[in-house]
Amino acid sequence: MEALEKRHSSREFAPDALPLPLLSNMLWAAYGVNRAGGGRTAPSALNAQEIDVYVALPEGAYLYDYESHTLNLVVGSDLRRVTGYQDFVDEAPLDLVYVADHARMAMVPVASRESYASAAAGAIAQNVYLFSASTGLSTVIRAWIDRTAIADALGLSHDQQVLLSQTVGYTKNDSEV
Repeated sequence: MEALEKRHSSREFAPDALPLPLLSNMLWAAYGVNRAGGGRTAPSALNAQEIDVYVALPEGAYLYDYESHTLNLVVGSDLRRVTGYQDFVDEAPLDLVYVADHARMAMVPVASRESYASAAAGAIAQNVYLFSASTGLSTVIRAWIDRTAIADALGLSHDQQVLLSQTVGYTKNDSEV
């Protein structure tokens, strides 16, 4: 109840990097394995597990590997600016990018894939919101993004679709605003 009470969107971020244990816990809360058989912390229709979570940090963009709970480098440059049009994406320590891999959705009718994947990405984003509220972090989800630019920067295939971005970080102190 406390996390739900504190859950909100923020567009004011301090540039301070998240400590690795905090980043690790946030990614696990977002879409990690939480039970035997590979079940995850967010739902997926027909257990397609079609969402990939990319993490854009100053030193590069990484793909979250939920099985080994690691980050794998995809691009060795700062792509945060590409993840959205808003000014705060340049200052915040990280942006998450939710990508649907339609090749994993063979059991879902083609016309429904984007809808199913968007619902899954929304559940993951809400997990990040609740984690952020419970740990004193700030976050905001964004759909006003250049999906083509993000896909090109990450080297995505034609089966992969950028759905949303989500900025996460410490709240900018009132004295810095």
